[in-house]
Amino acid sequence: MNNQGIHHLGLATHDMEATIEFYEQVLGFRTRVCDLLKPQTGGTIRHAFLDAGNGELVAFMECNDVAGIDPAFDAGINSGLGIKGGMFHFAFKAADEADLEARRADLAAKNVEVTDVVDHGWCKSIYFKDPNQLQLEFCCLTETLTDSHLAARDQKQWQTLARS
Repeated sequence: MNNQGIHHLGLATHDMEATIEFYEQVLGFRTRVCDLLKPQTGGTIRHAFLDAGNGELVAFMECNDVAGIDPAFDAGINSGLGIKGGMFHFAFKAADEADLEARRADLAAKNVEVTDVVDHGWCKSIYFKDPNQLQLEFCCLTETLTDSHLAARDQKQWQTLARS
């Protein structure tokens, strides 16, 4: 079977309006589906799907009086788990380095705190957060990926860190 890409990422929000406004007005995503879910345990979940491009979607769920879900849970994932930085993050594609720089300038002009471009060697990225404190990234490849990008797997340090 061939991988077909990502259909959607499912994420949480405490403020659907702020989330939709950020993704539509700041990132330029288009909201494609809004529906209501009624869990058997009670309450209502507002559910929105936004178009991230190439047929891939980002979905947000806002729980309202849903039994078993703490209304004050940390939607930002990393801080809720006690992890510093952006271990859990979501990266969107930038076409190339010029597009990445343009996206950085656009985010800054919209008063979004965004990092300088980070050069990872084989790709470049910028990082910022959404209203839910989710770590987001725009990233572009700067090299064609080849077997040479797997070289670390053959190094002793990589192998000695294996947990199984």
